[in-house]
Amino acid sequence: MAWAINKAFILGNVTRDPEMRYTPNGQGVTSFGVATNRRYKDASGNIQEETQFHEVVAWGKTAEAITQILKKGNKVAVIGRLQTRNWDAPDGSKRSRTEIVLDEFVPLTPKGAGGSGGGEDFDLGGGDGNTPETAAQPKRAPGKKKEEGDAAGDEINLDDIPF
Repeated sequence: MAWAINKAFILGNVTRDPEMRYTPNGQGVTSFGVATNRRYKDASGNIQEETQFHEVVAWGKTAEAITQILKKGNKVAVIGRLQTRNWDAPDGSKRSRTEIVLDEFVPLTPKGAGGSGGGEDFDLGGGDGNTPETAAQPKRAPGKKKEEGDAAGDEINLDDIPF
């Protein structure tokens, strides 16, 4: 059996406020950057620091939630898949960009420290970018069945999320 895994998990700082756009068919798409740092000792024993910058793209309801929740400087955990896009630039040159297409994210900046939320246990959707996303919904405890009136099955207003 052949296995293939395309999964990216990063934890870093948002480098710019998320930018929301809409496709011609009206689907929301948000892009933002995340910086990650790595510290290591070089051959001489000196501590070195290296920063990597990652482009992240989110679609649908998740894209809308991100613009309300994340701000430049916030800490965030991002889980998604890597995707490379290729295009021809106006000057005729070939361009490409590798991005993380967001499946899930967790805001890690505490409430009141930089303006956005903490690490509450919320599943904020994501998906593969080809289907509309669902609204943010709190996760149910493992094994707990959906009961009538259970908030996890009802539509959640983003203004009601406590972060």
